Amino acid sequence: MTLALDSADAFGLRIDDVSFAYSDDEPVLRRVVLSVPEGRFLSLLGPSGSGKSTLLRLIAGLEKPTRGRIAWKGVDIVGPGIDRAVVFQNYSLFPWYTAQMNVALAVAKAHPDLTRAQRLELARDYLARVGLGEVAAKFPFQLSGGMQQRAAIARALALEAPVLLMDEPFGALDPVNRGRLQDLLLDAWNSSAPRRTIVFVTHDIDEAIYLGDWVAVLGASQKGHLLAEIEVPLTRPRQRAELFASSEFRQLREDIAERLDADVLSGLTTI
Repeated sequence: MTLALDSADAFGLRIDDVSFAYSDDEPVLRRVVLSVPEGRFLSLLGPSGSGKSTLLRLIAGLEKPTRGRIAWKGVDIVGPGIDRAVVFQNYSLFPWYTAQMNVALAVAKAHPDLTRAQRLELARDYLARVGLGEVAAKFPFQLSGGMQQRAAIARALALEAPVLLMDEPFGALDPVNRGRLQDLLLDAWNSSAPRRTIVFVTHDIDEAIYLGDWVAVLGASQKGHLLAEIEVPLTRPRQRAELFASSEFRQLREDIAERLDADVLSGLTTI
């Protein structure tokens, strides 16, 4: 899906001609151009090594582009900021804090004037939103992988950042927990006012379609180039069983898979 820019403020997140390389190595990203409207959900899809996680780190301000610029609401991103929350695949909870204290750290950044008791109360509320209210006093090692990831999502939501960046957050989970957390994420996103802008990295086509408003596909033949932007013309809220059984979903999945396969074959012919 190609989105025209009407003005500097037309989009929340703008990735303008961005390239990135580590020192003198081959570029990891090549002249990527993307625009993400405020409150929309972008799935960033690609095979391993295509640069999708690197692009997320650039948006988070953890790396700086070699070329081009990234801006949020017209302001260049030059480092990490409270306007961007990040959820990684490895949960990244502090092991010496309880689940409640982990979330309370984010509450303190969003609401520095609250008392300690108020921060803990609000942290418990965020844990309850992801179904963890009863385990607020437990430490990360006492929680399952799915529960730890829910706690990490609660912490990201508690930061109340307008942008949520997610780097394959469900990749290590079993299919049942993965599906549950996908639905939990969509429920949290749909219920927030205003909606957060989400960039979600995945290598799973079904996940990309199910979650996203559109899918940006990074190619493999020329690592780090934007292969396609594909709109997901499926209404919300989405019911998993009905969606996966629909001809529209199957056609969209086939289209994306064919693009990825063709890109891989193109790379093989140049060897």
